[in-house]
Amino acid sequence: MDILDLFKKGGPAMWPLLLLSVLSLSVIFERLWFWLRILSQEKQVVERVLDAATDSWEIATEIAQKATEQPIGRFLYAPLRLQKSDAETFKLALESTAAEEIAGMRRGEKLLESVIALSPLLGLLGTVLGLIQSLRAIRIGDLGTESTAGVTTGIGESLISTASGLIVAIFTLVFYRLFQSFAVNQVKVFNKAGNDLELLYRQSPPGSEKREFVFITESSVEEELTDPIENPVTSSESEQENES
Repeated sequence: MDILDLFKKGGPAMWPLLLLSVLSLSVIFERLWFWLRILSQEKQVVERVLDAATDSWEIATEIAQKATEQPIGRFLYAPLRLQKSDAETFKLALESTAAEEIAGMRRGEKLLESVIALSPLLGLLGTVLGLIQSLRAIRIGDLGTESTAGVTTGIGESLISTASGLIVAIFTLVFYRLFQSFAVNQVKVFNKAGNDLELLYRQSPPGSEKREFVFITESSVEEELTDPIENPVTSSESEQENES
């Protein structure tokens, strides 16, 4: 018995089950490709941005901007692109972007939930319809005779739709839980990366290098101003010694 025979014997409920399976597979393949790209590149993006932020915020902003095709890149770039921001604004930009990106990572989950819920019910409905059709042909006087053999076969075939619905639901449930675990792990990744970036921002906000440079130049200017004052004194003393 091949797949086409099973499909035909499954009854009319096999058609909506086929549609649900196609929808489920399309979402699963799209999400697999999505997560494959994210998990293979996000660690490198985070390390590059954080390493650059310890030296120059401008370089860190450029690296994050180039990685905006990744959710983690958009997350890190959101606070860095602000022209003027304090620590609270920096943190607010991280939190709002994280919520938006995590919501985007859960795209397609509602469809998978619907497939998981509907597939067993449609399979059960197909079985019930098959049983009704099989039992309708039974007469009370035919019980225990050879004429009821076909009814037994019909009951067995009507269970095909139930088995098909369970297969679709179980297959979809496996990937649904897998994608959920990926999303939960991304929450941890975003929290850690955001906390590290915020800590660097609080320790050395943009422009701190300039303030240090101004301080050094002011001290050097003071030293230069004190030199001309000391030089005339020393020179006058040396002249008096020469005259004496």
